[in-house]
Amino acid sequence: MLSRKAKYAVRAAVALAERVREDTWTSAHEIAERESIPRKFLEAILVLLRDAGVIESRRGPAGGHRLGMPAAEITVADIIRVIDGPLALTPCASRTQFRACDDCIDVRTCRLRHVMLRARDAVAGVLEGCSLAELAHAPARHVAAAARARRSAPRPRL
Repeated sequence: MLSRKAKYAVRAAVALAERVREDTWTSAHEIAERESIPRKFLEAILVLLRDAGVIESRRGPAGGHRLGMPAAEITVADIIRVIDGPLALTPCASRTQFRACDDCIDVRTCRLRHVMLRARDAVAGVLEGCSLAELAHAPARHVAAAARARRSAPRPRL
């Protein structure tokens, strides 16, 4: 399952992608307000994205954050991997951090691994095929509708 932290990271990165043409630095406060992300949580996320080279950060009154590379070159998968790690549901299906599952008898004969590889490939295909530029240029009506749905949706009880 995608973590809340990863969702916030994608939203923050898209907010920065929307500001690319202005070539300005955006403050964490501005991103937090615009995207309804708790500021302290966002600041920790921005550090992770900065350390991974996805964004650049600058201190001071004229500082803030901006993308570290073109938005078209950053995929949703890139952001998720920085925050949550591999896209695979099991470690034996990971392309970036493969290892046998702790309870695996033999990774070569595991019947579950083959379906986990297919699931990983399907998820990766979608997430690697979607750039921040694509999300930043999504029609505003879809973005506004999603925001309204998010605000009006009942919170699930866990």
